[in-house]
Amino acid sequence: MPVFFCRAMIRAGLILLLIGAGGHCAHGSEPTQTVRNSLGMTFVLIPAGSFMMGSPSDEPFRDQSEKYHKVHLTRPFYMQTTEVTFGQWRALMRSFFGLRWSGPEKMPVTKVSWHDIQKFLKKLNRIGEGHYRLPTEAEWEYTARAGSTTAYAWGDSIDCSMAMFANSRFGAQNCIGKHTELAPDGPATIQSFAPNKWGLHDMHGNVWELVADWFGPYPAVEVSDPLGPSKGTNRVRRGGSWYGAGYLCRSANRAYSHPGTREVTIGFRVVREP
Repeated sequence: MPVFFCRAMIRAGLILLLIGAGGHCAHGSEPTQTVRNSLGMTFVLIPAGSFMMGSPSDEPFRDQSEKYHKVHLTRPFYMQTTEVTFGQWRALMRSFFGLRWSGPEKMPVTKVSWHDIQKFLKKLNRIGEGHYRLPTEAEWEYTARAGSTTAYAWGDSIDCSMAMFANSRFGAQNCIGKHTELAPDGPATIQSFAPNKWGLHDMHGNVWELVADWFGPYPAVEVSDPLGPSKGTNRVRRGGSWYGAGYLCRSANRAYSHPGTREVTIGFRVVREP
């Protein structure tokens, strides 16, 4: 066999090996741990792994919908380190939505419906800086837990120094005045509270975060890369908000809303695929 043909075959084999390895370099270097796009959205690489989704039967405030079951996430993904902000929303959507959403640049955008978010994602994907989507419910809980098995990423209790919740004069109130630099009756600016050990801010509290899944019962068996029910009436939202009580911020807590709903307590963050 001619030497030049052998070299060509070797090159082709190396290319296939790189593709099979997910684009890692031949020296074994890993994908970039943190990426940032032109809108200023920052993402951290979340490793593939397995975890127990839902809550154990003895967790306080547990709901029956939080059936404890094992989930395997077989592919890594990038999770946005903060909620999408008004500034990021306006930078992309101003020509489509006009002045409907106004607020401080670094405040999480709210009053966005699930349908509005799909339009945001469609425009974001047209930029050509990667493929973006909402996290699945399983991906959201996996990243909120950041390896923990407790009710919250840091333990089994919550107080006003850890997250934004109970900050409403019309809802839960026990944190009003305890965030001296933050006004009542609204969320906090992004990164006002410490991140979890995977570098993600406000997975507990601040604003509810819409995810991709329809709301429905969990499977009764061990699953891999679940996508939720194939159809439904309401979309899942996670994490609790500035309006409600602390127990609603638990990692396992589930809530839902109609995909057309716009509320001052609801926002989102996105996933970027590697």
